[in-house]
Amino acid sequence: MTDTVPAEVIGDLRENLAIFKDMDIYNEIVEPRDAVLERFQRVFSLKHVPEITEDEFRSFLKIENNKHWSGLHRQGSRVCADMDRLRDALAILVDEKRPLTDRLDKAIAMVSGMGKNMASAILLVTQPDRYGVWNNRSEANMKRLGIWPKFDRGEPFGSRYVKVNQILLYIRERLHLDLWALDALWWCLDQKESGDQSLPEATKTMLSDEVVADQQQFGLERHLHEFLRDNWDLMELGRDWALYQEPGDDEAGYEYPCDVGRIDLLAKHRKEAHWLVIELKRDKTSDKTVGQLLRYIGWVKTHLAEDEEEVRGMIICHEADKSLHYALSTVPNVELRLYEVKFLLKRSNEII
Repeated sequence: MTDTVPAEVIGDLRENLAIFKDMDIYNEIVEPRDAVLERFQRVFSLKHVPEITEDEFRSFLKIENNKHWSGLHRQGSRVCADMDRLRDALAILVDEKRPLTDRLDKAIAMVSGMGKNMASAILLVTQPDRYGVWNNRSEANMKRLGIWPKFDRGEPFGSRYVKVNQILLYIRERLHLDLWALDALWWCLDQKESGDQSLPEATKTMLSDEVVADQQQFGLERHLHEFLRDNWDLMELGRDWALYQEPGDDEAGYEYPCDVGRIDLLAKHRKEAHWLVIELKRDKTSDKTVGQLLRYIGWVKTHLAEDEEEVRGMIICHEADKSLHYALSTVPNVELRLYEVKFLLKRSNEII
């Protein structure tokens, strides 16, 4: 394990941790630990999960309650669609008498939507000294630091998690902090990398299932990403392309983490040997958007695609300037798509 996590990486993490500990943001994420654990350890106890209610489970998924994970609520409807099956899966997941790999593989296979993010968050809450969280944020940071473990092709999720967790436990020991705080450290490293110093979503009140108006606009770019993911199979793209999946994570193609950033959407052709890397332009410059997309295409070619598989790219935006058109004119394997949104207010007598 010491070969997996070089001393210079530990040193870098230790320096950043010392900086973050003096920041209010870091403390706001770490301080709720005991209250969250006290509340939800009872909910996910082996004694209680056979009787867990949908309201109890959904309460854990909300950021205002778990104080740590902002995306879990998105899978609430899928995971809670069959509560009896969910209760059975949770009973397997939290049963410490069973091998970890076995219960992870079985629990995740039983419930659609219970991927690595949710399962490992529940494990951390039930056994905070034994299990770290594997989500896109921790994965992206570990890849960027060069400490991501190697998986065998087709390796089951449970076995993959054990490898990831071993590294998390080793870092925890070397930095002398708990796994809850380590998860906060990953968040802070994200903010440092992106230059975003805003408060984490864990400190804000969120409406989990609503699109919230943002000043004088609806924040379409902000919600476009989630809209594409949630409606993928209903769109033209979804007929030929399937969002990429990995063992234990049927949402792997959404914000796929790699050591050069996070791919907005990653898909594979349903019939042909092709990959598709999608980048949303948002408020980035054309040069930065194209540069990011090409880096991601190169990364997928190197780390995911087989020799015979082609990797294509797509940029989605509302408007495209001349710079973007000129840049893409020299890149034959990248396509540009523009989206339109119509918002109508109709009188009641017009829809009768």
